[in-house]
Amino acid sequence: MAKPLSAAKMLAALKAEGLTVHEHAGWKTHNREAATGKTFGPVIGVLIHHTGGHNDKELCFRGRPDLPGPLCHAWLGKTAGLWLLGHGRTNHAGAVDLDVLEALRAEAPLLRDNQANADGNDVLYGLEIENRGRGNDPYPDTQYQRAVLWAAAICRAHGWSEKSIAGHKEVQPGKIDPSFDMDDFRADVKKQLTREPGGGGVAKPGGGSAAKPRVDLSRLIKAAKTDPGAEQGHITYMAGTNLTEAALVQLGYLAKAYAGDGSFGSTTVAAYAKWQRRLGYSGDDANGIPGKVSLAELGDKTGLFTVTA
Repeated sequence: MAKPLSAAKMLAALKAEGLTVHEHAGWKTHNREAATGKTFGPVIGVLIHHTGGHNDKELCFRGRPDLPGPLCHAWLGKTAGLWLLGHGRTNHAGAVDLDVLEALRAEAPLLRDNQANADGNDVLYGLEIENRGRGNDPYPDTQYQRAVLWAAAICRAHGWSEKSIAGHKEVQPGKIDPSFDMDDFRADVKKQLTREPGGGGVAKPGGGSAAKPRVDLSRLIKAAKTDPGAEQGHITYMAGTNLTEAALVQLGYLAKAYAGDGSFGSTTVAAYAKWQRRLGYSGDDANGIPGKVSLAELGDKTGLFTVTA
């Protein structure tokens, strides 16, 4: 646990690591502390995201109607470089697994994220990397290298190792970002931390690819049958529901505003029924309750997950 870096120390640490840093107007006082009544820190680590889109720096600064900005501390473009967008508490992590936070705090091996029972915005720095996250959208070498430098700079400033770094997909069930292998990323940060800051020679993206998350069909069916009639906020299968909703959003069957809450509600059922009809199903076969063939096709087409029975 550590006191968050001041704006001046953050800027100095990033520049010392060899980064060119762009400063968004107002970033030093742009945060969610006054609005939430919660302060940022003590901090325990850094969290890596991909944005799921392109040209979204201003979106990450302003936020969305359902999620006010800033949505990260820093945004890293494909060609636009690194931008500081916020300082203090930002809306980037959301509800995360407390056991994973404790592992980050102890710099211990990360545990499986199977619940969302703690607020990651309290304790984690957040980087959003501009990328659609579909597997076929590459991270340019310079962009990836800057992400390594950003994480290394903060770890170096706090005296942390690469074990204080996690991907969003490692702390919150159902998340898929970032779409590169986090073990490779941590290994590259570890190499950077052995070098003198600003010395160059940053590692290139690791060659390994992350295994796709799995969606359990039987648990998803239960969620689709249970959640629509349950009380508001009821969650049966958060990870599988969030992955399925992310796929439906990607293909245009579900609005993003209705995705990511872990509940397979009536709107998600209706969206899944549209997907089933797109595949040629009708009647009871297009009732919005996932089947093995339609779910596998959804995972394959989007590249977001595989299916287990």
